[in-house]
Amino acid sequence: MSERSKSRKSNPSSLSPLKSQTLNLNLASSRMARRLFLRPSIATFAAAISLLTIFVLSHSFLSPLPSPSLSYSSSVRRPKVYLYDLPRLFTYGVIESYLLARDPLRSLPISDSDLHYPGHQHSAEWWLLTDLLRPDRSASPVERVSDPEDADLFYVPFFSSLSLIVNPVRPGSDGIGARAMAYNDDDMQEKLVSWVEGQEFWRRNGGRDHVFICQDPNALYKVIDRIKNGVLLVSDFGRLRGDQASLVKDVILPYSHRINSFKGEVGIEGRNSLLFFMGNRYRKDGGKIRDTLFQILENEKDVIVRHGAQSRESRRMATQGMHSSKFCLHPAGDTPSACRLFDAIVSLCIPVIVSDYIELPFEDVINYKKIAIFVDTSTAVQPGRLTSMLREVSTEKILQFQHGLREVKHFFEYDDPNGTVNEIWRQVSSKLPLIKLMINRDKRLVKRDLDGPDRSCICSGQNATIAAH
Repeated sequence: MSERSKSRKSNPSSLSPLKSQTLNLNLASSRMARRLFLRPSIATFAAAISLLTIFVLSHSFLSPLPSPSLSYSSSVRRPKVYLYDLPRLFTYGVIESYLLARDPLRSLPISDSDLHYPGHQHSAEWWLLTDLLRPDRSASPVERVSDPEDADLFYVPFFSSLSLIVNPVRPGSDGIGARAMAYNDDDMQEKLVSWVEGQEFWRRNGGRDHVFICQDPNALYKVIDRIKNGVLLVSDFGRLRGDQASLVKDVILPYSHRINSFKGEVGIEGRNSLLFFMGNRYRKDGGKIRDTLFQILENEKDVIVRHGAQSRESRRMATQGMHSSKFCLHPAGDTPSACRLFDAIVSLCIPVIVSDYIELPFEDVINYKKIAIFVDTSTAVQPGRLTSMLREVSTEKILQFQHGLREVKHFFEYDDPNGTVNEIWRQVSSKLPLIKLMINRDKRLVKRDLDGPDRSCICSGQNATIAAH
């Protein structure tokens, strides 16, 4: 139940491997060289075909498929993923607890297949599980295996983000609440990791080949140090230390967009507002900039900034606002990223990102400078500066941004068969060489005392700043 539409076409330039050689041959062999140049030998032709074949195969492995009807070539080995059969309380049981916490009298479906994941911005955990459960996975970058001995990777499908927001249910005086057991996310995290640590394949490699999803910034916060060897699927590193997560070993996920995608054409017709933002005005940490931006922007012409929490009505208003604006503001929230960035992308509303420490998903295939405008915090809070910058953007440049957004929009559509989920699996697969390196290294290392930092450090810190151009 994921989508993947990636038409990244490659046209390798024609090969003339003998041309440079011809120029360097001596005069005695010049006639033969010209003949070889005009009529390449069988060996040269075979070499060219081999190079082209290698390119095509590697490109098809690294790139998502352009069409859901196409399957991965049988000659390309797909990474093999084993889906842990977790106790039900970690998956569908979390959904039941969530539903009962809000309506203790509701009748629950008899079958798990009738249970629906509550819609919210951290629903990647649902999409990844349902994808692995699909019977036909021929178009996926990864192959699911039933024998853990065959697996390259082990996926732990705990609904960690949903678990975080299940309200505790306490039995009421009338006994109705007794239907739903009191729920405690901290206890669930402990139970999960205790279960995982008891598995043979976790102990075999110290969890390095295990994949955990913790998309909400607070998901699995209590046990993160016990699973940090694994591949973490996160929204950003806002609440993770450098020794817990990094771009090298982990994967940045996009939030699920909460508003309807824009179905119209590229253009500025109907986009009468310059800039739009709707969200919580008051946030913690880096998100404190929101209040400052509200004060600066709320009286600006052609600018709409509104305070609003998540609700059906606010999503309707946000959809209308983003679909009718040229630019959409994305300031930092409690952590550097937030779902409205991805709402803007699927709305073809050019994101204006004011978040100095943001990490973005899929940056090996997406150049965000071509689809978004980045403004550092110190510049954005100067009165009049932000809007004057946006007013100077030409219509031609706006259209270029919109075309870029339309080309990458499928990367952020979880329900597209060639979209987000396929790309997540491709990103996870790209970690395999590092995983195997670290596993082999662990097996031969002896205990040692280090005076300085361990050279195997894969933390996300850096000691230099790249100048913007």
